[in-house]
Amino acid sequence: MLTRELSEKREYEILSPFAAKAAESRGRFDHEPQCHYRTDYQRDRDRIIHSKALRRLMHKTQVFLSPEGDHYRTRLTHTLEVAQISKSIARALRLNEDLVEAIAMGHDLGHTPFGHNGETFLNDIFPGGFRHNEQSLRVVDVLEVSNSSGRRGMNLTKEVRDGILNHTGSIKPMTLEGQIVKISDRVAYINHDIDDAIRSEIISESDIPKQYTDMLGHSTRQRIDTLVTDLIKSSDGQDAIQQSEMYGAAMQGLREYMFEHIYHSHIVKGDEELIKVECLIRSLYDYYRNHPDEITKDYISLIETDGIEVVVKDHIASMTDRYAIEDYKRLFVPTGWQVK
Repeated sequence: MLTRELSEKREYEILSPFAAKAAESRGRFDHEPQCHYRTDYQRDRDRIIHSKALRRLMHKTQVFLSPEGDHYRTRLTHTLEVAQISKSIARALRLNEDLVEAIAMGHDLGHTPFGHNGETFLNDIFPGGFRHNEQSLRVVDVLEVSNSSGRRGMNLTKEVRDGILNHTGSIKPMTLEGQIVKISDRVAYINHDIDDAIRSEIISESDIPKQYTDMLGHSTRQRIDTLVTDLIKSSDGQDAIQQSEMYGAAMQGLREYMFEHIYHSHIVKGDEELIKVECLIRSLYDYYRNHPDEITKDYISLIETDGIEVVVKDHIASMTDRYAIEDYKRLFVPTGWQVK
């Protein structure tokens, strides 16, 4: 029988001296008995995988506001790709795969409907601004509610919480595992967003600047393999996760190309569509701010402690694209006008 104690012992025998060991976790906010068979990082991963917040990501946009077809990425498929890339790097470097998987599965739980555009509009509306990494931490700390126990929050370890919060931004995660997820997130979205853009015929492989494809590869598979291999070689035996200067610069150049030709493309996100998304989010925000009694029961109890603005922000951010659209139709479109 493989007990938690044996798993923790194996980590010391197998993992790198630089790896985060479950037995040395900085713990949880609220003390709880440990599992007999799973380490703390494995429990954190399982809690995130079984959460309602993770399930909602399957209906949240990655890039395309109205993707037609079954093969475009969503927030959930992006999350799975980040987890896979992160685990591959962690395995090669003998770092803690359970920890990187937990961080990767939780890193985007706070994303709004309608991708980064939803985040931009909610940032404009909500006092103090909106950042999806901070919202992801709020989801795991406060917003997720257990159906069985009614307990609020997942009570995750500090290492997982730190990795979720700092997967983007200027602060470096406290563990190498968190640093892996931070870079893997970019490796994943740059390359799979290119793949989706090629599938939708917005760009072709030949449109990508040759200075990047000659170095990184001429397909999504090749580019991911090149970047992952470089990360592993550059980080082996080091106390930080890093890219080589040459490949890091190439990936940054590819990212800038994507912002110019995909993320800010009028083909992907026409001005009229963005105006509609902004109108939808502003209308829902104003409505629930004036009708707090209609906010979902999981959140309504937080109004007294956190304030109506925070809770309305939580409610809007939690919506999937299709739920937000249907809610808008229910509230603002006369029944007789709605298409059955």
